[in-house]
Amino acid sequence: MSKMNPVVHFEMPAVDGKRMTEFYTKTFGWNIQQMGPEMGNYMVVSTSETDEKGHPVKPGYIGGGFYPKPKDSSADHPSVVIAVDDINESIKKVKSGGGTILGEPMEIPGIGMYVSFKDTEGNRVSLLQPGDNM
Repeated sequence: MSKMNPVVHFEMPAVDGKRMTEFYTKTFGWNIQQMGPEMGNYMVVSTSETDEKGHPVKPGYIGGGFYPKPKDSSADHPSVVIAVDDINESIKKVKSGGGTILGEPMEIPGIGMYVSFKDTEGNRVSLLQPGDNM
């Protein structure tokens, strides 16, 4: 059996980040940390208890992020992030399977290498090759 790559993160766009933060905090008790403009005003979402690095402590639990909803319709729906060992190999597999890579892999400081793609059904999904400190 080949290795499975787990879903490790979710992402959702927000028209009004403050309103979205208040909704998920009040409704589900999630903790949300606003990142600055240097990180695209991304909001890191903790959906459960986390360790000192911000990772969920219970197996199977994941966190996520909110980002400003773009005018580009390719990123205006919720999506998931899949952890992979080698982002370049995974890009090849996505392409050979009929998916389309959206842009170039980019480094997220302290997190790892990241790139989004569209699957064969037009869904936006992302790949993350965690860095050494993950």
